[in-house]
Amino acid sequence: MTDYKNFKKIDLSFIIQKNNLISYFLIILIFSFDRVSKIKIINEYLDQDRFYINDFVNFDLIWNTGIGFGLLSFNSSLIYHAITLAIGLIILFLFYLMIKSQEIDKFFFSLILGGGLGNFYDRSVYFAVPDFIDIHYKNFHWFTFNIADIFITTGIIMLLSRDILKKR
Repeated sequence: MTDYKNFKKIDLSFIIQKNNLISYFLIILIFSFDRVSKIKIINEYLDQDRFYINDFVNFDLIWNTGIGFGLLSFNSSLIYHAITLAIGLIILFLFYLMIKSQEIDKFFFSLILGGGLGNFYDRSVYFAVPDFIDIHYKNFHWFTFNIADIFITTGIIMLLSRDILKKR
């Protein structure tokens, strides 16, 4: 009975603080933007093989079963589900870090989490992540990626840059 009373005394009000609510809104906004872009591409891709944008960018739907940029793609469903579970745990840890962090770090973690949740949703629903942005120059093609990957990469670069500059 005392454990229940101690559990009841735990203050979880930090989760709904104003600065955390702003981060949640940003996460939902990024997640929604990512979902809308993927749904639009998936629906439109059924009619065409590739969308020509210009000489450097095309939309070309690729189903990625690995992690970022197609790394760790395996045919084994056991490995796929283990990687998905690990990504889910990392997302939970990032939520914890976001809640505990200061203002600018909350923003960076929100970018990462918004994109991470978008890709995690796809892994859970489609068992693959739809990547569609193909940047290229003549015959050199960069890895195909999606909107969520842009936010994840931007958040990580900004977080690492801030840490490097802070140590100087």
